[in-house]
Amino acid sequence: MTKIMKASEFKAKCLAVMDEVAATGEAVVVTAYGQKQRKEAIVGSVTSINPELLRTPSSNLTNAMAGEIAGVVAFQRGGQPGRDNAQFFIRGVTTFGYSASPLILVDNIELTANDLARLNVDDIASFSILKDASAAALYGARGANGVILVTTKEGRPGRAKVNLRYENSISKPTQNVQLADPVSYMKSYNEALTTRNPTNTPQFSPNQISGTEATMNKTPGYDPYRYPAVDWMSTLFKNQTTTSSANFGLSGGTEFSKYYIAGSYDRDNGILQVNPVNNFNSGMKYENYQLRANVNMKLTKTTEAIVRLWGNFNDYTGPYTDDQTGFATDLYDRALHTSPVAFPAYYPPDSANRLTKHILFGNSIVGTGGLQDNPYADLMFGYKSFSESRMSAQFELNQDLNFLTPGLKFHALFSTNRYSYFDATRAYKPFYYTIQDYDPASKVYSLNWLKNQPGSAQEFLSYYPGTKNVSTYIYMLGTLDYAHSFGKHNISASLVGTRQQTVNANALDPNNANPSLQYSLPYRNLGVSGRLTYSFNSRYFLEGNFGYNGSERFSSQHRFGFFPTIGAGWVVSNEKFWEDANISTLITRLKLRGSYGLVGNDNIDNTRFYYLSGITPDAGYPAVFGTGNNIGYRGPNVQSYPNPDVTWETSRKSNLALELTILKNLNIVAEIYHEYRYDILQTRGYIPVTDGLEANVKANVGTAYSQGLDLHVDYKQTISKDLWASVMGNLTATSNRYGHYEEPPYQYPYRFQAGKPINQGFGYVAERLFVDDKEAQNSPPQSFGNLFQPQGGDIKYRDVNKDGIINQDDQVPLGLPTTPQIIYGFGFSVGYKSFDLNAFFQGLGRESFFINATADNDRYYGKYGTAPFVNNAQILKAYADDHWSLENQNLQALYPRLSVIENKNNEAQSSWWLRDGSFMRLKSLEVGYSLPKRLARKMYMDNLRIYFNGLNLVTWSHFKLWDPEMAGQGFGYPIQKVFNVGINVNL
Repeated sequence: MTKIMKASEFKAKCLAVMDEVAATGEAVVVTAYGQKQRKEAIVGSVTSINPELLRTPSSNLTNAMAGEIAGVVAFQRGGQPGRDNAQFFIRGVTTFGYSASPLILVDNIELTANDLARLNVDDIASFSILKDASAAALYGARGANGVILVTTKEGRPGRAKVNLRYENSISKPTQNVQLADPVSYMKSYNEALTTRNPTNTPQFSPNQISGTEATMNKTPGYDPYRYPAVDWMSTLFKNQTTTSSANFGLSGGTEFSKYYIAGSYDRDNGILQVNPVNNFNSGMKYENYQLRANVNMKLTKTTEAIVRLWGNFNDYTGPYTDDQTGFATDLYDRALHTSPVAFPAYYPPDSANRLTKHILFGNSIVGTGGLQDNPYADLMFGYKSFSESRMSAQFELNQDLNFLTPGLKFHALFSTNRYSYFDATRAYKPFYYTIQDYDPASKVYSLNWLKNQPGSAQEFLSYYPGTKNVSTYIYMLGTLDYAHSFGKHNISASLVGTRQQTVNANALDPNNANPSLQYSLPYRNLGVSGRLTYSFNSRYFLEGNFGYNGSERFSSQHRFGFFPTIGAGWVVSNEKFWEDANISTLITRLKLRGSYGLVGNDNIDNTRFYYLSGITPDAGYPAVFGTGNNIGYRGPNVQSYPNPDVTWETSRKSNLALELTILKNLNIVAEIYHEYRYDILQTRGYIPVTDGLEANVKANVGTAYSQGLDLHVDYKQTISKDLWASVMGNLTATSNRYGHYEEPPYQYPYRFQAGKPINQGFGYVAERLFVDDKEAQNSPPQSFGNLFQPQGGDIKYRDVNKDGIINQDDQVPLGLPTTPQIIYGFGFSVGYKSFDLNAFFQGLGRESFFINATADNDRYYGKYGTAPFVNNAQILKAYADDHWSLENQNLQALYPRLSVIENKNNEAQSSWWLRDGSFMRLKSLEVGYSLPKRLARKMYMDNLRIYFNGLNLVTWSHFKLWDPEMAGQGFGYPIQKVFNVGINVNL
């Protein structure tokens, strides 16, 4: 067993032994409000894992959750530094309401997913997931989506101990999107012009194509300025970049005072190119600094005070972007939507610009007289930065009240934190040029400055202030705990009272972005909750919980909600008949448990007070008066009507579990669950216009159903004094569907979402491509607002309702949900003497997504279509290699017939673009070496370990265009593959 614990200490990834030991039943697990319960006594669904399992060569903690924790569905859609959070849900998406995200608590304080993402693994003492009603009941109206509980480390009596860690990494995309080369682009463009109308003149002549090919291959005599061939992807992005992290921890103390002090620094660099001509770096950089201090002081024999201080600071610098967040880079979309043969990224200076200090960006005039977009200029002309900080101060008091009655304890907590954020943009106005005169023989050219009107370009930076945001948070908690044993009977009880308040300085109404009195008022919640438990002889366990919560968002009739639960457990292996039957030598431990109850969710909408109206004076429709209609007044604009009946979203959960240990070393935990979510707030499906309402009306009318399985298996074995091994596996399988869902009264039952899986897509059934123009003309009309009718090679859709026309009535549910229904992970650890090897595989299944086949170029909302040529788009290599053409009339080609005009027929969401999102990857691999103890002591160290590890190393998937975990938006910042080396020293 000693070797197994050593594996845990040295990050024997995947099967590190946790503090709780199932065979003994003496393990302690952190549950609601930081209470500690014996694992044997827990009747709810609580998964507690060793924080070391969350250590990966990534600065983002959420990227390690997928497959590591049974019951957690997690996936990552992008890899941009600072915006690479995984999305995660406990037991899947169990509601279609406003929020399905779990409640996140660190040291009992609610924090955001961004705060969780930046937590340092070395600071975490315990990491628990509360999944069912019994486990989350004490949180009442805030626990329906599950709870993530994190506690940070505290000091231990003894000499000061120092922990130092440094890591340096190389990161690169797991997979890059492949665009067709410039020559293929030109040939495909010509084909797109002539395949629709043979009388069209090709855009690119044979001389242009051959000249571009010479430039691309750099054959003798090539001419990159007359025939540019720009690889925008390599021009904008590097093949790889570096990241680094460093942290320290100091702990120790006496029986009267203990301390834990820690600090960390992480720097993630982007894969964007930089240009030395600029006197600033517009490349991407994300830095995180953290400081933490936890101090425990024994004031008396029965009184303990705890002070926790924490600061989290983030700084970001990156290129300017049109994305609504201001930071999600749109450069991949810009690369896709820029011709590779129109102009070079920039020109070397001509004779007139030898002393010019700015970059001579290439460009050309389009037919409308404007300039094209130069992605390289977009990268270089400026940068945007933000600074974000959260400072938290927390005071706790533990009082033993044995002098009143044995077993009585009191715990009090006061916490406050301040959050601040500001951003700014600094940019110059780019100078764009094109060649005016050119001598092919000498390759000497003169440049013409485009758009040279005064003020159109400038060399110096201008400053543009951005968003500023400040918020304050205050939280108070008081708990009274009682525990008593008499003979074989044990009882315990807890009573908890909470109050929290949040005030936002930027009190803007999300409906109109205007300052709002309602949103400036404090957000407040009150709660009282309790727990009563009984156990007999460590065999039978019974537990009852309740939460009673109040929120000022609801009217007085619905301001408070009551959420009770009940649970029971039976440790069968502690029965006498179990020992008498001699089964205990084979099945060391067997426990059955179950729970049933209600929990709620008050995060149902962004409306401030549902029972009050939202009206903006002088913002409605105008009325004009006077003889000349020259006097006008505007009436009020109604954003919302008073809705006093709005209340909590409620979840009725049931859970059954089996805990099994075989031959002392094989542990199995299997759970099945069912959930009924009701009172989901939803916009009413149909209100007659004759009612005269200006705003939508919402009501608690929605329902949803969820069920699934959580499974955890681990095995560990000490083979000899020098060799140990362990394996593990997790499986999360969920199934979620709409119950009642407000929608229009469709004529056809297949159009209703009720009864369908949550987040399942709808679209047309694509049968194949049309054989020829004649078949397209004789098929049911499917114009979709096109400027031209379908032709041979366009997508042919099924007339589902047989009415002789293809329209929205032919849309049916397609594929699986866009959120995975299966998440799994498995791995192994082996150690021999001072060496250890750890590997972890992770995957997901039962997920579908649609390739965005539209001509979308919406950078504000991050919608990037892959349709070629429209909006100046390039063509994917896969599309260029496999599309329908007169020479390749493949009715199952990857892409339909090409077009330079938007073809909405082929862009419609349909089964043609539906893809299987399942994949499996080698998530992490690590090799480590620990210096032998005798050598470490000679160097005045307790331990020294050097390790090499990697993240997202190999991926197996049917989908090949980009990383399948990014789903349908392949032109976001790619997920990163990481190679890392680290050193950990304990003094």
